[in-house]
Amino acid sequence: MSTEVFPFPTVKEVAFEIRFPHLFSIENKIGDFQDKIIMQFPDSRQVLRRQVMFADTGLEGKFENVPVKDESERDTVRKIWVFKSKEKIEVRVQTNSIAIVSQQHKTYNNPCSEKKFRDVIEFVVGNFFKTINVPIISRIGLRYIDECPLPSKNNETLEKLYVSTFPINRFPIKDANTIYFSIDTLRENHRLVYQEGLIKNVQGQEALMLDFDGFEIDIASTDFLKVADELHGIIEKEYFSIIKEPIKQYMRTGKLP
Repeated sequence: MSTEVFPFPTVKEVAFEIRFPHLFSIENKIGDFQDKIIMQFPDSRQVLRRQVMFADTGLEGKFENVPVKDESERDTVRKIWVFKSKEKIEVRVQTNSIAIVSQQHKTYNNPCSEKKFRDVIEFVVGNFFKTINVPIISRIGLRYIDECPLPSKNNETLEKLYVSTFPINRFPIKDANTIYFSIDTLRENHRLVYQEGLIKNVQGQEALMLDFDGFEIDIASTDFLKVADELHGIIEKEYFSIIKEPIKQYMRTGKLP
């Protein structure tokens, strides 16, 4: 795989999440965890978020008619502890999960870069596990969302830049308002949800969205970094199998050749 650090990567957001059974002891220990990470994540707050239910209420539209398996779920309020770094990297802790979200990182573990997302994972999750006993991880996931340039909305441009999953020979891209592909598949003994879509970026320009969500379920907490490395390897292979040389040039210079 590539050892190059691209100055203008297409990645817009990278996230790492660990889920586990609800641990109500977290609320009593969250201060100890904060003490361990506060030098790197000095901005902290607690968020209360009400559970939102989406349901078909029928023509009458009465929420009280929606069946609820557990009445306590109707008005559930979740506590989320949020810690931010000066670089706006965010750590989110709930009683059943910890997540790290970054829009800053350009590399996972490239030795040529000083800022590696893997180091953040190791620091944050390592200190979390030192504070709170999590024997089993019910789900571990690493997700990359890339926003890739598409200067012209036509088949020729798409094929020049990408190995796309879109059936453009049958449905030309120039005629499409919406194109979207999604698959949940097995990759190297782990799961990968891959999504590809035609979008408009914040500037209103056409772009290609590539969304890679690698995950595994039911692993020992001691294996979190090993599995994260394996998930990254899968995602990296998939990404470089999709982009072509002009996109690599774009990531080097910020311009398409």
